[in-house]
This record gives sequence, C-alpha cells and structure tokens, in this order.
Amino acid sequence: MLLRFLGNYRDLGLLLMRLGLGAMFVLHGYPKLLGGPDKWEALGKAMENLGIHFLPVAWGFMAALSETLGGLLLALGIAFRPACLFLLSTMVVASALKLKGGGLMDAAHPIELGFVFLGLLFVGPGKLSFDKS
Repeated sequence: MLLRFLGNYRDLGLLLMRLGLGAMFVLHGYPKLLGGPDKWEALGKAMENLGIHFLPVAWGFMAALSETLGGLLLALGIAFRPACLFLLSTMVVASALKLKGGGLMDAAHPIELGFVFLGLLFVGPGKLSFDKS
C-alpha cells in the first residue's frame, strides 16, 4: 500500500497524539482549575449523574486537576497510564452528564475521547516519551 511506510513512524504518531491531546486538555482544564471552589462545585455536581451526591467541590477540583495535570503528563509521557486512567474517568463522568442532558449525540465527544484514553492505556506512550515504555 501507498501509506504502509508510515508504520515505521509509530512512535512519532503517538508523540503527535500525546502532544495534541495533552495540550488541548491543559487548555480546557487550566481555567477550571483556576476557577476556584464555585467552579469546582459546579463541575463536581456532574457526579450526581452517577449517584454520588457528596463533596461536589472535591470532585470538581479532581476533575479540573485531572484535565490540567493529566493533559500535561499525557503530553510529556510521564506517569502516562495513570494519567490516561484519570482522563478516562473524567470522560466517563462527562459522558454521563451529556447523556442525561442531551442524549447520545451530545455525549459523542467525551465517549470518543474515553475510547482514545482506553486505547492509549493499552498502547503506552511510545519511545519518544519520558517513560519510554
């Protein structure tokens, strides 16, 4: 096939995916992290869709931290699999929120990203990372 040679650049592909996804999650998470307790509480109330009604400020803070720090770790390839796990968890909650609010098409984006993080959890960060696994 014409594009078969790209298979030789698997680690470069993983690096590009890590950098792009990581940067976007840092950009989305950082304002939430700086938003303070009011913003964290609003975020944390999404846990109610999973039947969890306590400590919304703490859950919201963890979601904002997961997006910000998780995105940075993803991009750098440091603690890559734990970062993927935290980002996957955040996408599960976001999916539940979107499913309740607007249905499957509204939830498509966090569901798709959840599958990306699930796949990356198995694949690993590649050789062009600080983890080099």
